[in-house]
Amino acid sequence: MNVTNRIILSLLLALPVAVAQTDRAGPTFTIKDEQIRAPLSFIAYGDQRFTDPVNGQSTAIMRQLLVKQIAIEKPSAVIMNGDVPNDGTKKEDYAVYRSETSAWRQAGFPVIAALGNHEINGDEKRCLENWWDAFPSLRNRRWYSTQLGSRVYVIALDSMSHLTPGSEQAKWLDRKIDGMSSSVDFLVITLHHPPVADVQTHLLVDHNPRPNEWALRDYLAEKSKRIHARILVSAGHIHNYERHEQASIVYLVSGGGGAFPYLVERTPDDLYQSTEFPNYHYLKFVLEGRELKGTMYRAVNPENPNSAFEVKDSFVMRAKARK
Repeated sequence: MNVTNRIILSLLLALPVAVAQTDRAGPTFTIKDEQIRAPLSFIAYGDQRFTDPVNGQSTAIMRQLLVKQIAIEKPSAVIMNGDVPNDGTKKEDYAVYRSETSAWRQAGFPVIAALGNHEINGDEKRCLENWWDAFPSLRNRRWYSTQLGSRVYVIALDSMSHLTPGSEQAKWLDRKIDGMSSSVDFLVITLHHPPVADVQTHLLVDHNPRPNEWALRDYLAEKSKRIHARILVSAGHIHNYERHEQASIVYLVSGGGGAFPYLVERTPDDLYQSTEFPNYHYLKFVLEGRELKGTMYRAVNPENPNSAFEVKDSFVMRAKARK
């Protein structure tokens, strides 16, 4: 990588994307094709809960291992599905995030982060100030969009705010999707609470999908019929891994970023049926030709700070034929 490109990429992490635009039809931020190392790739994962290592709500060994492994992958961007800090009221948690992800800044990876319930944990004004201090280019925004090259469009939503029809965020989302460039083959939506997940009947029933996210699911099912782009939804909140497909939309639960792991009762609709536990993991996506290839990498030994990673799930999304 030449010096000019390294400088550009370093700027991208401080300002997660290259160019900020008005929040009308086009993207909030844009990363151009020439700023991306081919092939385009990105990482998605959630529920890191960066905090003091003595805090039992998050496993620092796995959190740090995942950050290190992601740096090795050299992605075009890192998507974080919410619950970046353990406690959004504490600047100290964001300081841990900055410290533990220093390798990302050195490499210049853009970070596309979504708000979760641990970001908004108590005094909302204070929590948002801490969030915007950690991600200054997002100031005064709770949701935003990023054009990641010409063919991938990423929308970060706030599932702590309304997603129901007629809400401010829902109307904004509709404008963004309608305003997408015709070159976009894959629309990636990241948010914290999952619209589709294994419905639990015994454990963690309070983490089941909520009406707020069902509204998004129903909206996307109709919208996907009228747009060229294939849709991928990456969520967290459930500290495990799941993969579902509804209405030709891929729904992922990727909550294995370091937070205390959750057992999941897997339903037949879950395309991932492994009983291995815990699932500390990350997802890597690579755009090759007309295909977006997704791979789930799981830490083999959750107690080893030098654990290897193994491929535990993989799938391919193919772009729709152009008319």
